This record gives sequence, C-alpha cells and structure tokens, in this order.
Amino acid sequence: MHPLLLKGHERSITYILYNRDGDLLFSASKDDKPTLWYSHNGERVGTYVGHNGAVWSMDVSYDSVLLISGSADTNAKLWEVQTGRELFNWPHRGPVRSVKFGKGDGIMVTSSDPFMSHSALIRVYTINKENPMQQADSAILEIKDHGHTGRIIDAFFVRANTSIMSSGEDGFIRFFSAKTGEMEQEKQIHSKQINRVAFNKDQTLAITASADNMSRLIDVKTLDELKLYETECPVNGCAISPLKEHVMIGGGQDAMSVTTTNTRSGKFESRLFHMIYTTELGRVKGHFGPVNSLAFHPDGRSYASGGEDGYIRLHFFDSEYFEDDRFS
Repeated sequence: MHPLLLKGHERSITYILYNRDGDLLFSASKDDKPTLWYSHNGERVGTYVGHNGAVWSMDVSYDSVLLISGSADTNAKLWEVQTGRELFNWPHRGPVRSVKFGKGDGIMVTSSDPFMSHSALIRVYTINKENPMQQADSAILEIKDHGHTGRIIDAFFVRANTSIMSSGEDGFIRFFSAKTGEMEQEKQIHSKQINRVAFNKDQTLAITASADNMSRLIDVKTLDELKLYETECPVNGCAISPLKEHVMIGGGQDAMSVTTTNTRSGKFESRLFHMIYTTELGRVKGHFGPVNSLAFHPDGRSYASGGEDGYIRLHFFDSEYFEDDRFS
C-alpha cells in the first residue's frame, strides 16, 4: 500500500471527508482554510478563505454544490464548492464544533462549545438551496437543555431527519426530536470524551472513537453496543467500510504525553478490524503524530487519514486486500 502524501495545511488536520461520488476530498485543520483536493491523485484544487480560527467540522451537499464549515471563530459558513465563494455566514455564541446537512440538504444542524456564560448549544437552520446567498439568520430550533456536560463534539440528523443525534465530552450519546428538541433517548457509551462518530451508508450502524482507548459499534435505533474494538491509546478517528465488513480506527497518544519522537511510542497508526469478529486485520503507519480523522472512499477501495502532523495520506488498497481470504 503506497500512500499519496498531501501537504497543504500549516497546522494539524481536524477533519476530512469525501463527497458522494468520491472524486473530491475536503480537509479542515487548525489553520483557517478548508481545502479541496482531487482524490484520485491528491492534486490540490483550492482553499476556502474566510474563517479566522481553527476549522473543526465540514459537510458537503449530496450534489457537491454546497459546503458548510464550522470554526473556532464562532461562525458557520456556507460555500460554493466549485468557486470557493463564501455564500453566507451564521454567527454563534461560541466556537462551532460540528456542522452537518440533513437528508435532502434543506436543513443543517450545528453544535457550539460553551463560551463565557453560555452553555453548549445545538441549533437547526434551514438551507435555501435555490438562492444560497439568501439564508435565514435565525435558527428554527435551539436545544439548550441537552444534558451534555461540557462540549458537544458531533451532532447529526438521523432517522430520516426526524431525530438529532449528539455525542459529547461526557461520553454520552443522546437523541432529540428534530421538531421540538425534546430528549428522546440517552446512553453513556464511553467513560471519556467521544472524539468522533461515523455511520454506515444507511445510518443503521454507528461507530464511535473515544479518548478511553475504545471504539464501539452501536445500533443507531436502540443504542445497544454490538461490538467493541480495544486499543492501547486514545482513538480519534473511525470509519465503516462501504465495501467490506471492516472498520478502521486511528488515534495515538497525545504529543504532550509521548516522551520520545518515535512513532512506535505514540501508536500513530490506523488499524483495520473485521467488523463482526473484531479481529485486527492490519495496521498502517506513517503519520508523525496522532491520527485525527479517517474516511473511506465511497467505493471502499481506498481511504484517507489526517494527522496531527498536518499531512493527509491517501491509501489505495492492494489487490491482496480484495483477493486474499484473510480480508474477506
């Protein structure tokens, strides 16, 4: 497996994602410029200029026309993918930790961090796709009584946009009504912060990545734990393969806790597990810092990883991965 190394950010990578067709790869980092790449060769297409702080989250519309981003500068922004033009800005009270489109791209959900006297907040906004520069400033729903202690790391629309799923610094996953904001369900999944949640294609399964060194596969409907994947270090990124019954998790010991610069000491690697049997199928090294984000290509034949070292690595699976019975 020979990776392509993409270097276009000045600071640590925070988030990466593919568009639906898989021809485009989007990346965000602790610098203020979301970046677009061609996924087949790693060519840098351009950047989205307008934020003034670390960009924590992004999402791209189904047709790859619109991009949303959330930043530590307390703003969520809407962009035109093709031109890089900023179309609209939604100010928040605190750093915007998560931004996600709903199914159909007509709504989006954001989560913002606690700031000064303001607690963490979940907001829902409508998206005017016909006239993207004419958006409503105010949210149609604000969820203040969410029960999370500390930051809300991720928020998503699930169950055909009828519910909002949130994950937090407190290790809880909670569901809320997308109409009223009332809590529908809650469960503590991890003993420490949930760093990332990723879904399978139809959102029936979710995988979590946590600072407690564990990753869990859960049933989205019931929140029951289906499988557990244990590691020796904090898990920051996770992804479910769209092609095989495999999951990928990655992380590593925080740089402040690593006493040497040896990558082996920090466990800076991505690990491939069989989803059902939970057996480890392989490890991919290369980053010189913790792996912060992972994403499978929509065809399942490659994946991308983003690290604390500021690099994005595009990995294309060898023929052995598809032909060898060990990876079936």
